[in-house]
Amino acid sequence: MAAPEEPELSQAQTEKLLQFQDLTGLESMDQCRRTLEQHNWNIEAAVQDRLNEQEGVPSVFNPPPSRPLQVNTADHRGLLGWGYYLIMLPFRVTYYTLLDIFRLALRFIRPDPRARVTDPVGDVVSFIQSFEEKYGRSHPVFYQGTYSQALNDAKRELRYLLVYLHGDDHQDTDEFCRSTLCTEEVITFLNTRMLFWACSTSKPEGYRVSQALRENTYPFLAMIMLKDRKMTVVGRLEGVIQPEDLINQLTFIMDANQTYLMSERLEREERNQTQVLRQQQDEAYLASLRADQEKERKKRAEMEQRKQEEEKVRQSALAEEIRRRTLEEEKERKSECLPPEPPADDPESVKIVFKLPNDTRVERRFLFGQSLTVIHDFLFSLKETPEKFQIVTNFPRRVLPCLPTEEQSNPPTLKEAGLSRSEVLFVQDLTDD
Repeated sequence: MAAPEEPELSQAQTEKLLQFQDLTGLESMDQCRRTLEQHNWNIEAAVQDRLNEQEGVPSVFNPPPSRPLQVNTADHRGLLGWGYYLIMLPFRVTYYTLLDIFRLALRFIRPDPRARVTDPVGDVVSFIQSFEEKYGRSHPVFYQGTYSQALNDAKRELRYLLVYLHGDDHQDTDEFCRSTLCTEEVITFLNTRMLFWACSTSKPEGYRVSQALRENTYPFLAMIMLKDRKMTVVGRLEGVIQPEDLINQLTFIMDANQTYLMSERLEREERNQTQVLRQQQDEAYLASLRADQEKERKKRAEMEQRKQEEEKVRQSALAEEIRRRTLEEEKERKSECLPPEPPADDPESVKIVFKLPNDTRVERRFLFGQSLTVIHDFLFSLKETPEKFQIVTNFPRRVLPCLPTEEQSNPPTLKEAGLSRSEVLFVQDLTDD
């Protein structure tokens, strides 16, 4: 599996990264970042480890990558010049070493105001404005963001990043900007092949990048790309250069490192395909899981509904059983409370024949002085009688008020109801009503 992409740096981490490059002279920003991360961004510990490594003390960290391709277009020496250069080389090394030590000590005693970067984007925008005021608006497209943002975008988009450090006071700067950088062929080449970031070394942001890249002269260009998963300087161009030579040199650097970029693209594409495949597998798994969960939910819902229906049927049957038993008990109670049937020769007796809804006939004698409620209770106590009913005379047809009402709390007697000694009454089923 390919390693995940590194997260973007904070402003404080970027400042420590550039300061570490300034102190150690490493050109690989990713190696500097890796060293700082291994020391939890403790710059003192990281610098000490780097110094120990230079003195021959074994280090637990990887050795620094090989130096990038460097082309100094201003260096054209003959045999005499090379001889002079070799003779002066020990003195130059001693001189620049002492000068670096002096500058380092001076930086701690009296820091350069340019070392305090408060508005890096403002520094870049200010440089672009001053550049356009002096050289016009016909120029390559400047990246309008910080150096760290340009690095991150180049890494994310797998593009080359060309860094230009502008020396305001250098004698060759004006000629380079007018005769090379702002020419049509250079503009077209840069705009179509890479990102282009530039800033003046008089600005804090440009000065900070200058301390990291450690240029020797101006104009200065550095080609940076993602190489072996690290943002690395792969080419440096210093001094005045003609447009055609600039394009040729940049093309040579790009061709020499094209395999690394293609490898990164293939690796990233493979990583993206792996991520897409994994995402598809996760989505398929989640869809299957949701389908199983939905199936289980429906199954539980059906079981719950079945249980509710069964419980409803059981409760209904239980209620019906209770109602039936209560009705039977009520019928028995009514039967036990009925007055005895009078004899047939009693002059106050009334013979009544009841026709039930099931076409059966029931005959019984009552007394004229008894309430119509007695007739109702007698019929209610019979098993053949429906649960709810009313008693109706044949002719004239009328319903006998056998039960108390709000208007008549005491139902009338048989005599008051106008019944004769022999009657036929009809029982009407009111259960459905």
